Amino acid sequence: MTKPTTIEDIQVIATQPAGARLIVVKVLTSEPGLYGLGCATFTQRWRAVVAAVEGHLKPFLIGRDVSRIEEIYRMSMVHGYWRNGPVLNNAISGVDMALWDIKGKQAGMPVYQLLGGKCREAAAVYTHAGGHTPEEVIDSVRGFLDQGYRYVRVQMGGYGGRAANADGNPIAKPEGALDGAYFDPRDYMRNMLRMMEHVRAELGFEVELLHDVHERLQPTDAVQFAKDVEPYKLFFLEDALAPEDIKWFERMRQQCTTPLAMGELFNNPREWQPLVSGRLIDFVRMHISQMGGITPARAVATFANMYGVRTAWHGPGDVSPVGHAANLHVDLWAPNFGIQEWCRFSELVYEMFPGTPRVRDGYMYPNDQPGLGIAVDEKLAAEYPCTDTVEQWTQARLPDGSPARP
Repeated sequence: MTKPTTIEDIQVIATQPAGARLIVVKVLTSEPGLYGLGCATFTQRWRAVVAAVEGHLKPFLIGRDVSRIEEIYRMSMVHGYWRNGPVLNNAISGVDMALWDIKGKQAGMPVYQLLGGKCREAAAVYTHAGGHTPEEVIDSVRGFLDQGYRYVRVQMGGYGGRAANADGNPIAKPEGALDGAYFDPRDYMRNMLRMMEHVRAELGFEVELLHDVHERLQPTDAVQFAKDVEPYKLFFLEDALAPEDIKWFERMRQQCTTPLAMGELFNNPREWQPLVSGRLIDFVRMHISQMGGITPARAVATFANMYGVRTAWHGPGDVSPVGHAANLHVDLWAPNFGIQEWCRFSELVYEMFPGTPRVRDGYMYPNDQPGLGIAVDEKLAAEYPCTDTVEQWTQARLPDGSPARP
């Protein structure tokens, strides 16, 4: 009987080549030179993920057979007894993606071949246009159209609009109001509708527009907003409700036909299962490392396909290039692929992570190397260590100073 290839060591690479802190897990094996990479990026709590990998998963997994991906995923999920939290899920994801990377290298095949092969040659992507005025947003969209993008997310003033009303005046705060990222939900709704009207009037309906509410509205306002954007024919409205309010999707579905995408904060399968089986959303867009890796993402895509729900995995700058590569491999295979979010990495990131997917004319292409097809220059990554900071944008507040969802 052939001796199995086993996990010999697990290392964590923490680096910050741009704004986000990126966490990559490297699984080394008993076969010399054979290793895999996975994304475990939880940029706001990166130290907790590093501790979970090094202090808990590593001693649990050393010596295990790398071929038993499903078993390792399931045992890792239950070994700590409490489960389905963002820190542990990200730690497990890093290992899971790395094991798929290893299996692809052993087979001499890209991961998408192991999943079942291509359903498409490349994945259509969307990118993010923004500005402080409708005119600036239009100019931003035009710039992306000139680059070949056909799907563009439009935001004005960042999430929640801006810390001013529609006339540009600062939000009226009470005396002694604490510091924070202030926004006015009702003013946000008015501003975004005004912006979308300008964009459609100027650019027409050929460009596919998307918009992210970022869960910042109260449920009744979110339902109203989803109705109000109907005339602008969005490709989808993203995260209109918070995970705590998902029951309201039933009301939203009854009120309008705006396509809905949801899921980047989801940890527990019970968050997405009823939305998919109830056909209450049109796109699942979980953060693959947040949900535990390629293994559960494959299961989600298969389940969603039975209900006509498409994929739109989370793909911002706080998903590492390894995570983006994992997104792409699932995208190429999934019969129900919808769209892929793309953050447009800098050339420094491409130098640090050789094999990072490239986008041409609005499509993301694989490089067809075995596994995930991506590597990391650890020496260069070490030159950009993670920094500790107290996040400002997640300290969101309503006009009276009340804490709000970021």
